[in-house]
Amino acid sequence: MEKSTERFPLAHVFGFVMSLVLTFVAAWVALEMNLSFTIVMWIIGTLAVIQAGLQLYMFMHMTEGEDGKVNIINIAFMVFCAVVIVVGSIWVLTSGHAAH
Repeated sequence: MEKSTERFPLAHVFGFVMSLVLTFVAAWVALEMNLSFTIVMWIIGTLAVIQAGLQLYMFMHMTEGEDGKVNIINIAFMVFCAVVIVVGSIWVLTSGHAAH
């Protein structure tokens, strides 16, 4: 019988704890800080991007694989699709009132 070489997933636990910390910091900024709405949205957006990057690195195995270029191309395409969807949605929703 082979010995199991699996260890405790310390990196996954660290990623999970950091995601929770970023989420609680965002909630604290939104609920307790007495800042303007724009500044709060920028802080929450920045924390969200950091958390997304952390989760891609820790949980989606972005550093694994034979060729790292494929992962970068996939991420770039995903970012492009997300930007097109968000900007397109905002454009359609804000310009729709002019047609009626």
